[in-house]
Amino acid sequence: MKAPPFEWHRPATLAEAVATLAAVAPQDGRVLAGGQSLLPAMALRIARPPHLVDINGIAELGAWGVEGDALRIGALVRHVAFQRPAAPGPLGALMATMVRHIAHWPIRTRGSFGGSLCHADPASEWPLLAVVMGAEMRAVSARGERRLAASAFLRGPLETALAADEILAGVTVPLLPADARWGFEEVARRAGDFAQAMALVVLRQDALGRIAEARIGIGGVEAVPRRLASVEAMVTGRVPSAALFEEAGRTAAAACEPMEDAGYRRALVRAVVSRALGSASSQRALAA
Repeated sequence: MKAPPFEWHRPATLAEAVATLAAVAPQDGRVLAGGQSLLPAMALRIARPPHLVDINGIAELGAWGVEGDALRIGALVRHVAFQRPAAPGPLGALMATMVRHIAHWPIRTRGSFGGSLCHADPASEWPLLAVVMGAEMRAVSARGERRLAASAFLRGPLETALAADEILAGVTVPLLPADARWGFEEVARRAGDFAQAMALVVLRQDALGRIAEARIGIGGVEAVPRRLASVEAMVTGRVPSAALFEEAGRTAAAACEPMEDAGYRRALVRAVVSRALGSASSQRALAA
């Protein structure tokens, strides 16, 4: 099917883009980045925006790099940019693993980091990364600029805190310290399909081998990805073990609130959390 008629706007700068969006947003004007979600929706007549503000010509939105203690990612950076580590240390390796779970190669070459966050699909990998890592979003409009924490940016399935006239210009992801170890697990029906459950774990251990800091998040199960504070507290201060990881998986399963198929999704959460903890712990053992 073909998309319904629309007017195409192609600004050359971010300032021009926000000015254009301010004018067309009241008419349901939309921002076009990678187009991997919006264009199929238009072809199916699920979405009918009469104006598209195409930001693909704005060079600054396609830049990324390490600045200080953070990785700064322009909203237009393609998924494929992370196939190789885009940051030093554990964060670069983590993102290079997660990106391989995003759909298929053609989509990764066109889909964008910021577009994935703005689409806010609960089954998407980057929103989970943003929440667990405490990423910060930079939203820009003709009215000015504001910064939002990832947990405040993601409001629900396909819903964010962006106003209709705002553009996500970039995302700041804190780097992980060199001694951090991570684990990522995802379950999908087939490779490239939407995730049915995901878990991301980041651990640091003290000199005695106890877990000194833990970040444990799940995605693909609830309306938005989130960290599981109760599970993080449960494992902190304890020595990693298979028994501990099984206990953490059970605690995570009990703490989650699946949108559908509750029994099945809780079983998946139990599995992915336990496996992600085991993966993170084994990285620590290899580094010792």
